[in-house]
Amino acid sequence: MPEFLLTLFSADFMGKETWVWFLFIGVVLTLLVLDLGVFHKGNREIEVKESLFMSAGYITIGVLFGCWIWWSMGAESGMNYMTGFFIEKSLALDNIFVISLIFTYFAIPRAYQHRVLFWGILGVIVLRGIMIALGATLVHEFSWILYVFGAFLIITGIKMLFADDDAHDMENNKLIKFFRNHLRVTDGLHGDKFFVRQNDQKTGKLVLFATPLFLTLLMVECADIIFAVDSVPAIFAITTDPYIVYTSNIFAILGLRALYFALAAMMHRFVYLKYALSAVLIFIGGKIFWNQIVGKMDPALSLSITLGILALGIIVSLLKTKKDQLSA
Repeated sequence: MPEFLLTLFSADFMGKETWVWFLFIGVVLTLLVLDLGVFHKGNREIEVKESLFMSAGYITIGVLFGCWIWWSMGAESGMNYMTGFFIEKSLALDNIFVISLIFTYFAIPRAYQHRVLFWGILGVIVLRGIMIALGATLVHEFSWILYVFGAFLIITGIKMLFADDDAHDMENNKLIKFFRNHLRVTDGLHGDKFFVRQNDQKTGKLVLFATPLFLTLLMVECADIIFAVDSVPAIFAITTDPYIVYTSNIFAILGLRALYFALAAMMHRFVYLKYALSAVLIFIGGKIFWNQIVGKMDPALSLSITLGILALGIIVSLLKTKKDQLSA
């Protein structure tokens, strides 16, 4: 291998050798190319069975990547990755509900939904990278910012307990109104196109218009940014290693988007999930203060408590809704 490549791959980038970043990027790009270029070339509706199969594949790859981190970087890094992976996946479940509302509001056919989610993933990869890099810089320069993250997570968890389930009002959403007022948007869809050229009624000139499909993509990206405000501080509360934070975030999101088509139709079954997520946020936020006052919590214990809370919330939810269905 040429010397300049050896130098490049061995160089330090955000605390890790460059080659481990290239490895991660290579895996993600391969998954995206296979997803859009091989398995989903055309626009078609993704069935629940296929959605579950795709998600199982993404989860397996994400967990295997965590096993590689465990083997190559140590047990603590591996457990931190797994904790972040499962927390991000669980927090993003609520994001699925919001995305479903967005698709319903804009009347996006299921055949086009995968296209929006796929391009949304590319935006998430970039936006999460920017947010995590910013967070890592803040933590490195101002270590006390972790206390701010901890307090924010505790407050967010408490607010989630009392959040209104009907708080998402798409009809009066200010972001939608802002985009409609500042973009030329067609009245209806134009197949799977995000942009089309057509005559402007005011000037009579042929100009570029956004379609409701592009507006949907913008709203999905905005939803991701809003949810990242919770998830990024949560993972920084577990570890400040930018590589663990970023890889666990992206692998969790990749798998969850694949699971969207199966979960969107059964989100009503997770009636107690928000209470479990609330408990997780309060626990992770409190863990920051525990580490400073009492001593560093064992990563294995942290992972066990996190998984236990999430599993309890999901199992109790499914049992409760199944019982309600049987008695109806």
